[in-house]
Amino acid sequence: MAAAASSPRARYREQTRNEIKKIALTQLAEGGASAVAFTRIAKEAGLSGPALYRYFASRDDLLHSLVRDAYDDIAAAVGHVAADLPDSPAAALHRLADAYLDWATAEPHRYLLIQGTPIPGYAAPPDTVRRARATMGPFVKVFATGRPTDAVQPVVDEMTAWVRQDETVADWLREYAGLTSDDPNAGCALAGPVLAWSHLHGTVSLEVSGQYAGMGHHARTLLTAQMAMLATAFRLP
Repeated sequence: MAAAASSPRARYREQTRNEIKKIALTQLAEGGASAVAFTRIAKEAGLSGPALYRYFASRDDLLHSLVRDAYDDIAAAVGHVAADLPDSPAAALHRLADAYLDWATAEPHRYLLIQGTPIPGYAAPPDTVRRARATMGPFVKVFATGRPTDAVQPVVDEMTAWVRQDETVADWLREYAGLTSDDPNAGCALAGPVLAWSHLHGTVSLEVSGQYAGMGHHARTLLTAQMAMLATAFRLP
C-alpha cells in the first residue's frame, strides 16, 4: 500500500524550509558563512523573526542543514560517476577526481562551507563524518585493487592500524570495497582515498578561492597530474 501523501501543512513547512535555505545560500554565495543572517532571511522570506525559529531552531541549525545538503550533493555527483566507471582503476580515479572538481567549481560557496575555513564558534553535526565518507567511498573501491609502493607504505601501515581500531572505518571499508578489516588490502584501500582527498582538497580549495588566478595553469591539469602520480604510487592498472 502506497504511503499516504503528506498533509498540506507538512508540504507548506517543507516549501518554507527550502525557501529559507535558498535565501541562505544566496547570502552564503555573496559573503560567505558569516553573511548568513537570520534577520535578513526572515525579512526576505516574509516571516517575522519568531516565525523563522519554527523552521530552524537557530542559525547553527540552518547551517547544519546546508552542510548536510552540500555533502549529500557532492556524494551524489561522485556516486553518479561511480555507477559507470571504466574497468581500469587508474582511469576510474581520474573520472572520480574530475567529478569532485566539477561539483566544487559549480558550487564554490557550498564547497567552501564544508571544506573551507572553519566558522568561528560553529561545530558541524556529527553525522557529517558519515556523509564525508560517502563522498570518498567510490575512491575506496578503486584503491582496493592497488599494490602500494614503498613511498606510500607508511600511510598504508597507519590505515591498516586505523581500520582495526575503529569499527565505523571497518564499516566504511566493507560498504564500499567489500573488504574486512583483516583483508591484506584493507590498508591500501583506505590509504589511497586519504591521499586522494588531501590532493583534491588542496587543489580544489585553492581553485574555488581564486588562489590560482594568474598562475598560468588550470586546476584540472594539476589535479590530473596528481591523480596520475597516485595511480603510479599504488600501481593501479
